[in-house]
Amino acid sequence: MAIYHFTMKPVSREKGRSATAAAAYRSAARIHDHRTGEVWDFSRRRGVEHAEIVLPGSARAEATGARDREALWNAAEASEKRKDARTAREYELALPHEFTRGQQIELVRRFSRELANRYGVAVDFAIHQPHWHGDDRNVHAHVMATTRAIAGSGMGPKATMEWSNTDLAKKGQSSTKQQLSSIRGFWADIQNEKFHELGLNIRVDHRTLKAQDIEREPTTHLGPAVSGMHRRGMDTHVGRRIAQEQLRAAELRIERLAQLRQLERERAHLEKSIVNVTGDLAAARRDLVVHRPSVNLEDIQRQAREEWLKLRAERLAKEQAAAEKSAEKAPVLRPDSMTLEERQQQAAERWLAYRQAQKDHPERAKEMEREQEIERAKERGHGIDDDFGL
Repeated sequence: MAIYHFTMKPVSREKGRSATAAAAYRSAARIHDHRTGEVWDFSRRRGVEHAEIVLPGSARAEATGARDREALWNAAEASEKRKDARTAREYELALPHEFTRGQQIELVRRFSRELANRYGVAVDFAIHQPHWHGDDRNVHAHVMATTRAIAGSGMGPKATMEWSNTDLAKKGQSSTKQQLSSIRGFWADIQNEKFHELGLNIRVDHRTLKAQDIEREPTTHLGPAVSGMHRRGMDTHVGRRIAQEQLRAAELRIERLAQLRQLERERAHLEKSIVNVTGDLAAARRDLVVHRPSVNLEDIQRQAREEWLKLRAERLAKEQAAAEKSAEKAPVLRPDSMTLEERQQQAAERWLAYRQAQKDHPERAKEMEREQEIERAKERGHGIDDDFGL
C-alpha cells in the first residue's frame, strides 16, 4: 500500500551546507565548488537510479549551460552574497513501490516540470534505491530547485517561494505555507492519477490525519540508523523515547474514547428526558383544552356595562352632595331687608352660579332656575301658588 511522504527543507549556508555539495551527493557526481575551492566527489556512490536536470519552458532553448550540473550549482552559489543565504530548496518524495522504475522516473519528472514552470527555476532530481539496511520498498527521490529564476545564462531574481509573506501579500500572492500546501497537493494528485490509470484501487492524501477526520496518531520516522539498529536487536535511547511517546499517545486515545462514550451516554439520557418532557407538555395542552371554561362575550359586555353605570351613579351622588353642602353654607339674605344694589349683586351671583351649575349639573340648574322664578314672583307681590299653579 502506497504511503504519502513529502518533506521540504532549504539548503542554507547558515547550517553549513552548500548547493554544490548537496547536488554532488544526491546525483552521485563530482562537482568543483568555485567559491570555496572544494571538490565534492561522490561519483563512486551507489544506489542512485537516475539523475536529471529540468528547466522551465521559457529557458530550455537559451540556458543550455544550466544543464551542466557543476555550472548550474556554482551559478546558484555565486548569485548569493550573504553568509546565511539559501542557495537551494530540496524536496524529498516517497515513490509508490507499485510503479515500475520507468513510471517512477516519469512521475518525478512531471513533478519537477511543475516546479520549474511554476517558479521559473532549474530543478535537479535524483531517484535513490532503498538503503541496504532499510525497507526494500523505500524508493525515494531528492528534488533540488534553485532559489532564483533562470535568466539567460545566469540567475535572475528570487523565486516567489523565497519571498517573505509580507512581500507576497503586497503583490497579491499566496503565502509560503499556502504555496507549499499547493505543491503537496499536486504531488498527491499526480500519484492518484497514475493509480487510476493503472487500475489500482489505491489513493494517497496529502492532508493531515486531523484534516482527513482520521482518529489515529501519526507514525514516527526513526531514520535509517535507528531502524537498522532495531533490526539487529539493539536497544537505543531513541527507540525507548519513541516507545514511551507511543504508549502515552495510546493512553490519551483510550482516555478520549472513554470521554466520548460518557458523552454518548449523557446524550442518550438527555434525549430520553426531552422525550418525557415533550410528552408531559402534550398531555398538559390536552388537559387545558378539555377543562378550559366556556366564555360568553355577551355576559362579559353586560357585566362591564353594569360596573360602569354603578361607578357613574356613585360619582353623580358625590357631586350632588358636595353641591348641596355648598348651598347650605352660603348666606341667605331676605329680599325685604336688602337694598337695590344688594339685590342686583345677589341676582348676578345667582346667575353665575346658575350658569356654572348648568355646565356641571343640568338637574341642579333647573332647580336653581325654579328658585329664581319663585323669588321674582315674590318681588312682584304675587302668591307662589298662583304663578306656578300649585
